[in-house]
Amino acid sequence: MSDNEKVAAVSGWGSTSGERAAAYPCDSVVPDAVKSVYRALDVNAPAAVVWRWLCQLRVAPYSYDILDNLGRRSPRTLTPGLDQLAPGQTFMMIYELVDFEPDQHITVATKRFPWMIGRQVITYQVTGRPGGGSRLVAKRRIRPPKGPFWPMVRFNLPVIDLIMTRKQLRTLKRLAERQAANG
Repeated sequence: MSDNEKVAAVSGWGSTSGERAAAYPCDSVVPDAVKSVYRALDVNAPAAVVWRWLCQLRVAPYSYDILDNLGRRSPRTLTPGLDQLAPGQTFMMIYELVDFEPDQHITVATKRFPWMIGRQVITYQVTGRPGGGSRLVAKRRIRPPKGPFWPMVRFNLPVIDLIMTRKQLRTLKRLAERQAANG
């Protein structure tokens, strides 16, 4: 694998060139971002089911719970009412909801620790696939903090994000597919 292929694998895991070229709601939230990373996968569940699981990010990150959920397990069943969204709601402890479209996307931006992680915004977009199922794409835009944390965020965050967000999306995929299969 060439160096360019390695960079593409880290910055664009699972995404297509069309998905990386597309516009997302997060683009206007941090227009001066210095880095964008993409994560994407197919889900064998309707877009509405996947979107409903994205709403669960209000209460848990669905990644490595021991690291990013204070050791608590992310819920494995849907929590009633979490799909009642309003801008400003907290997501995954450090983000706030800035934009959403039911059954289509949720966009969140950092509200905590800007001195350490900078300004970050993520759009989770779900679209139906021809023939069934859906496609889930997460785009993160990053403006690193000024000061001593700048190099860590600028250069290491894409790798850390690949590990954490890949786990998150795979977990949400598994839960949405289980729900779709069980009716």
